[in-house]
Amino acid sequence: MSNTLKSRLSALSTGDRLLLQAMSGISLLVLLGGIAGGLGVALARAGWIDLLPEAGYRLLTLHGVGIFFYWLFVVQGAILLALSAGEGGHALSARTLAWGGFVLVLSGMVLSLWAASGGTPLLYDGNPQLAAHEPELLAVFNAGYILLGLGLIALPAAGVATLLAAVRRTGALSAVGFALFTWAGFLMVSGFAMIYVFLPGFLWALGLGVMPTNHGTNWHIVFHNMHYLPLMATVIVWYVVMHDVVGVKSIFGARFSKLVFAAYLVFVPPTSLYHMFLEPDLPGAVRIAGSLLSLLVSVPTLTAFLIIVVSLEVHARARGGRGLFGWIRMLPWREPAMAAAGFAVVNMAFGIVLAFVLIQAELAPLLSDTFFVPGYFHFFTLGTVSLSFLAALAIILPAVTGRGLVLPNLARFTPHLATLGLLAFGGAGVAAGYIGVPRRVIDAGYDDAAPTLWAALMGWVAAGGLVMALALVGFALSVAGALIGGRASIASTRWDGMRAPQASAAAFVGPLAVLVIVIGMYGATTLGFEMMRALPVEAVGAGHAH
Repeated sequence: MSNTLKSRLSALSTGDRLLLQAMSGISLLVLLGGIAGGLGVALARAGWIDLLPEAGYRLLTLHGVGIFFYWLFVVQGAILLALSAGEGGHALSARTLAWGGFVLVLSGMVLSLWAASGGTPLLYDGNPQLAAHEPELLAVFNAGYILLGLGLIALPAAGVATLLAAVRRTGALSAVGFALFTWAGFLMVSGFAMIYVFLPGFLWALGLGVMPTNHGTNWHIVFHNMHYLPLMATVIVWYVVMHDVVGVKSIFGARFSKLVFAAYLVFVPPTSLYHMFLEPDLPGAVRIAGSLLSLLVSVPTLTAFLIIVVSLEVHARARGGRGLFGWIRMLPWREPAMAAAGFAVVNMAFGIVLAFVLIQAELAPLLSDTFFVPGYFHFFTLGTVSLSFLAALAIILPAVTGRGLVLPNLARFTPHLATLGLLAFGGAGVAAGYIGVPRRVIDAGYDDAAPTLWAALMGWVAAGGLVMALALVGFALSVAGALIGGRASIASTRWDGMRAPQASAAAFVGPLAVLVIVIGMYGATTLGFEMMRALPVEAVGAGHAH
């Protein structure tokens, strides 16, 4: 049996495989529910369906809680445990801890979603002020997040135990193994941070403390780390897909890859300041420091992007790829996991370009409460992270179930469709943000009082949202089919057995792509500043005040 991730996972015990199946299945279920909530909000904003404001905010809460917390973090737990077990090729260590962590997360999900389905919609940050007259609702909501935090401590701990057992057996630690250690550490820190943020509100709701007045600031800090943590996990998934689907390893070697993963520890935590640019009393020096530090936040992700693209290009050219882009056709696009990961890389480039705009202290106050934020943010949450995690499940689930995807030939086209829908949704959303369309309202037309252009852009947002939602649902259902009896029909196209080319071989597209991304960053920022200068003096001043 070849030494692939699939072969190692298929050799796990029945209990280990059952845990990975359960976690993957629950994550896919909550993903589908979250997509439904988000689609309902998008259609309501365009006026395609009628929703009372409270119903719209409830769907928005279910969308945010389901996708951002439970889909993204349950699936991270499943992928982390699977890859940790795959590193040793033996078994999961600390099984009781792993199962206990899953039960904690599952219990938290039930509580959070139950609280979000009734009473005052709390949105996904659970601001205590919204529940001032319903403290019992906040108690249940926050209890869910606290249980999630405990689960995010237990699950990664089981992963670390598994990795340590593998190191003791093999005496070595691969680049992916090192990355898994780093990822597990970040998850555990995020778990502690969630408890720190939501415990005060929980105690207040029970009458055991005062209402927290610093919830917003604490939320910004935990949100920042939980925002970028899935991006690190995404990069790890890209490494796995590149190796297990294509058969390619980094031409720069394991040591350099370890440095890239370690860079997340250096660059991500200190850059949370830019999330607080809306705080009215934030000193000017802190704003400047936040903008400067935030320039570094994309360094590890862009470096990993460069490593992966260059490695693929060098190997493809060694197999006969010609022309500037001709080598791309050599990649195994018939594999659904490769298609998903490939388009995730493309969408990440769009996301980084647009994210650069919001780290500017002068622009953030003007754009942070507009539709610019969901417009750009979906390039990460859906186009990059969710597609990458589904790519990982497309590898893991067939290995632990012995069954393939449902309609894999159809599934490989869904990342294309999701990206097309995302371009419409994100492009229209960013344009709407630049002209001031707010993001926290359900009726963006204001009973036909809003400018005509607002309605047109929200129509594009709804249309794009519908396409990307249906495409993502199609991919998710295809992957979920491996749990209930899918059948594989696509032969592997790995490049095993090929002599690895030298690192000095020609590779042009990776550096060129990074150059285009950097130019795009400055172009999007320049456009933002030019539009800000066109605003009335009163509007600019108001932006600074808030």
